[in-house]
Amino acid sequence: MALGPFTESRSLTMGIELELQLVNLHDYDLVGSAEDLLRDVERQNLAMDIKPEMTLSMIEMATGICENYTDALQQLTAIRDVLVGSADRLNIGICGGGTHGFQHWGDQKIFDKPRFQYLSELYGYLAKQFTIFGQHVHIGCPGPDVALYLLHGLSRYIPHFIALSASSPYVQGDDTGFQSARLNSVFAFPLSGRMPFVETWAEFEVYFEKMTATGVVNSMKDFYWDIRPKPEYGTIEVRVMDTPLTVQRAAQIAAYIQSVARYLMVERPFRPSDDDYLAYTFNRFQACRFGYAGTYVDPGSHEHRTIGEDILKTFDRIEQHAIELRADEACRALRADVLAGHNDATLLRAARQATGSLPEVVQRQCDLWRS
Repeated sequence: MALGPFTESRSLTMGIELELQLVNLHDYDLVGSAEDLLRDVERQNLAMDIKPEMTLSMIEMATGICENYTDALQQLTAIRDVLVGSADRLNIGICGGGTHGFQHWGDQKIFDKPRFQYLSELYGYLAKQFTIFGQHVHIGCPGPDVALYLLHGLSRYIPHFIALSASSPYVQGDDTGFQSARLNSVFAFPLSGRMPFVETWAEFEVYFEKMTATGVVNSMKDFYWDIRPKPEYGTIEVRVMDTPLTVQRAAQIAAYIQSVARYLMVERPFRPSDDDYLAYTFNRFQACRFGYAGTYVDPGSHEHRTIGEDILKTFDRIEQHAIELRADEACRALRADVLAGHNDATLLRAARQATGSLPEVVQRQCDLWRS
């Protein structure tokens, strides 16, 4: 299968996708109500991107093209309000969070869609274990080689995106000790992790042709990389974030990614190298396990600092770019959270400590999603 051309898009525009949990309002376990919810939304005849995901207890919402933080927040809020209205009519709950705190993967059912059924046959139990919930952010690129530069540049900041969005400390009723346990499920897939180091689209086309020749890959959808190019949209797609607990947090994280992307595109502060990835897996693990307190190894200087310290240094570097993009309000909110050591994972742990009950934690997640 041919890769196809890289579609030009407006530089630094954004698109945001959020995978959401559907829960019953009795014990707050996951409930397989995606088909009913999608039917109710469809009856409203709205021009909104709301679609199924791998299992019946998940849905995905997506914005259109967003110019800036305010635009993204408005679009996310409008879709959120429609989903909450439909969920209320069906007497179910919707919430964010990268994992559901106590569901069991064996209870989940695959959504009846050819691609999902194919993936279930291919990956076995991993498909049901993929009942996890992430935020994906697309950044528009003016051309394919710029997209690859941006992809490799943003790879240095993967630990930032993980720590800022982490919201999956609980799995099957247990505290995992991780801030983002969700990504452990993603790592199990054979084509996950980092994209190979290529600097030009011509090089990537050669790589893609070799992969398709093996029969392992049919399309870009078969790559579960942390960041992947999306040539049909003219974007690169950042995929490591847990779904935040609020649309505000989701918009703030997208605005931060957009600001870092502008800094990279405008200033070209370094030349990407395959050696940048020497500490990549280590840095990513540290972010998943410890969040802001994790160790970050600078790929250029090899200096060690905490991930929180590196995020704060980055806020200083990108400040003018955030102002130009009207993302400074979002970055200020995130900076305050980093200074306080706060993210959604810490919020969920605090809720568990206060209530002693994971169902009550999920109820709190539903309340936050509406707020």
